[in-house]
Amino acid sequence: MEKIASLRGFRDISGEEAEKFVRIELVSRAIFELSGFREISIPILEKTELFKRSIGDTTDIVEKEMFTFIDRNGDSLTLRPEATAGVVRHYLQEALHARERISRLFTMGPMFRHERPQKGRFRQFHQVDVEIFGAAEPIVDAELLWMITRMLDRLAVKYYAIEVNSVGCKACREPFKEKLVAYFSEKKEALCPDCQNRLYRNPLRIFDCKSQACIELGKESPLIFDHLCENCRAHFETLTRYLAEFGVDPVFNKRLVRGLDYYTRTVFEVTSGELGAQKAFLAGGRYDNLVEEMGGPSVPGIGFAIGMERLALIMSSSQISKGLKYFLALIGDKAAAYRIPVIKALAERDIPISYSPNPKSLKSQMRHADSIGTDYVMILGEGELEKGIILVRNMRSGNQAELPLDTTSLAGRLQTLVLE
Repeated sequence: MEKIASLRGFRDISGEEAEKFVRIELVSRAIFELSGFREISIPILEKTELFKRSIGDTTDIVEKEMFTFIDRNGDSLTLRPEATAGVVRHYLQEALHARERISRLFTMGPMFRHERPQKGRFRQFHQVDVEIFGAAEPIVDAELLWMITRMLDRLAVKYYAIEVNSVGCKACREPFKEKLVAYFSEKKEALCPDCQNRLYRNPLRIFDCKSQACIELGKESPLIFDHLCENCRAHFETLTRYLAEFGVDPVFNKRLVRGLDYYTRTVFEVTSGELGAQKAFLAGGRYDNLVEEMGGPSVPGIGFAIGMERLALIMSSSQISKGLKYFLALIGDKAAAYRIPVIKALAERDIPISYSPNPKSLKSQMRHADSIGTDYVMILGEGELEKGIILVRNMRSGNQAELPLDTTSLAGRLQTLVLE
């Protein structure tokens, strides 16, 4: 019978990468909790309209990349392509705006986009998502970027850059769009087909196009940063001052825009040259109109998402927890009577312990221990029982030590044992 393989762009996560994912989650939770965030879990499946209204129906995500289908009731449903829309829905559905002046939330899990798989990018991918509702002040923008540096430092990510820009608000963006349309209209035939369609509907999206022709045309175009209104410019200047006080040293990239329509004012990406051309592994920004546009009150918001696959690529293997692993090898029926007491004694002290459920020869048990990366094997047979000891062998050096066969003290003795 033919084996069934995973779908293109969908894959298993195991081994070292899975261990890095665990490390990312542990560090993220620790850092976020220190800053007053609480974790929530949102559904993987949502109504398609949620993403059309939040992300924007002229974005690549909505136009080309969403996994959308009609269910048995005739409703259009979509596997979530990002988390912000779902978190905003949760915020409104639970009426958090009526109970909390400021809400700090984060969530983790898989997202889905039907795009071409490439390095660190898959059709099912994983994100850590962070959102703050109710705070419009630029100190919150700066705090988020500072929190990101703390997290990356804890994960020992050394080579990265924080790129920051302002994409303005409605007051300065509408007049700027007129200038942008006028500029690109003269070069319309040189734009890619997608950007020709975007030109009059959403010209800012041209800056996010990956077509080399559009990138070249955009190099001489007007920039939103140079046309900010007084309030947006003051917000950005204050943000710059706060970043300096936090000790965050960003790169100011006037051409940075985000691929989602809901962003206002501050936008940012964290990039690494180790990832190649698609170098961003974390991105976010402010969305002060999104909650209102989704049917809620006028509540400002800001957030970011971390691509876990891409972050794992630039993490050192040293970030993986390397706790010692133990294996219990038993020889004979009398020794088998000690199996459960020894396993319980070690597990109660949080010492990893494995064994063979159907122990045969010592040789086969040693092969089993070696195959799962065991550091120390504890050997118990008739000879050891007669002497009242258990033998502990270092699987790397082959050196051995004898410890008293006393389950009440065995775990403590193992933890202090030095066996090179």
